[in-house]
Amino acid sequence: MRSPGRPLSPHLQIWRWGPHMLVSIIHRALGVGMALVGVPLFAWWLAAAAGGANSYGTFLDVFTTASGALNVVGYVVGIGLTWSVLQHMMTGIRHLVLDTGAGYELRRNKRGALATLVISTVLTIAYWAYLIGGR
Repeated sequence: MRSPGRPLSPHLQIWRWGPHMLVSIIHRALGVGMALVGVPLFAWWLAAAAGGANSYGTFLDVFTTASGALNVVGYVVGIGLTWSVLQHMMTGIRHLVLDTGAGYELRRNKRGALATLVISTVLTIAYWAYLIGGR
């Protein structure tokens, strides 16, 4: 039997929500998302390419218009996966820095977490501006 005076989870009274917690949750969610969306999509692309012109044409029809430009689905999936990969990578780099023992001070940790969000977003915008704007 549990003692009524003992808290179940003392960490709930100590920790406050912050960007470092958000980035940690996003990192895990993006890892799962890339595994559940990115891997099957990549496998479909490979199978379509190996299956010949008709199979590859069906794959392209889902993501492009008749002119070959991306449609809404193509943009959402492309930009979403780009941001996912870049955010996951930036958080991985942040963790690499943390593994050296640096960046554990609360202010620096929060700034590093926010930096992963900003850098991944800026890189995604730059990459897609380059693709859309014409190389």
